[in-house]
Amino acid sequence: MTTNKTNRIGLIAGNGRFPFLVLDAARAQGYEVIVAAIKEETSPEIETRGAAAVHWLSLGELSKLIETFQRGGVQRAIMAGQVKHKQIFSSIRPDWRLAKLLLSLGTRNTDSLLGAIAKVLADEGIILENSTSLLEPLLAKPGVLTRRTPTEAERQNITYGRSVARRLGEFDIGQTVVIAESACVAVEAMEGTDATIERAGKIMASLDAEASTLSRALTVVKIAKPKQDMRFDVPVVGVKTIETMKAAGASCLALDAGKCLLLDGDAVIRAADQFDIAIVSDAESA
Repeated sequence: MTTNKTNRIGLIAGNGRFPFLVLDAARAQGYEVIVAAIKEETSPEIETRGAAAVHWLSLGELSKLIETFQRGGVQRAIMAGQVKHKQIFSSIRPDWRLAKLLLSLGTRNTDSLLGAIAKVLADEGIILENSTSLLEPLLAKPGVLTRRTPTEAERQNITYGRSVARRLGEFDIGQTVVIAESACVAVEAMEGTDATIERAGKIMASLDAEASTLSRALTVVKIAKPKQDMRFDVPVVGVKTIETMKAAGASCLALDAGKCLLLDGDAVIRAADQFDIAIVSDAESA
């Protein structure tokens, strides 16, 4: 049977809402979408969203992923949705192809692992495209996005936080830092953004209010890496992030313009306005 490859696109779906946004946008633009859903991560709801086909794969089945896309006539693919870093180290059972790839890596961070997978896919005729290529309207626009602008103290936190986050990004450690009065309260590693914000809130709550000189107001800085590969691991925030900030006592969120995806679109801004949280999107580290 002959397949029309020009209007087909593959979707490697991780967890969260990101894969659903890509799937919906691709279908709206006339694509037939072949989904490779990761058993350990992807929501079963992906079956109900109108994809041309959904194939379930385990995290380590790189050969099966390639074969699935080749059988489906897929020559272009998008990777969307988080795969928890701890899964890579605790749950993954690599097939021979992925095991060989892992052994070849000097470091096993996100950039090196996914970059190597992208090269293997390209060698097999499957090109990974930018994960936001179909979602440009959801990328953070430059400027202050909320009704409230950052205070001078929050601006100072942002400036310091960006310098710290950029250094973390150089080593592919994490994308988020949480700052209070130009002091670093928490940095993101494998646990993810929301868990980092929650931890920062607990740290501040544990301080002796009378002895501490730190303000309880937290500023969250989430930036792209200095050499961000837009094909994968793109910074994302959603309404849940704003709700987590509110619970932790965070009053300001700084993002990278054009490189951070607002998963819930304008609902993220409305939630921030509701909680009097300022959001600013700059291009300083772009």
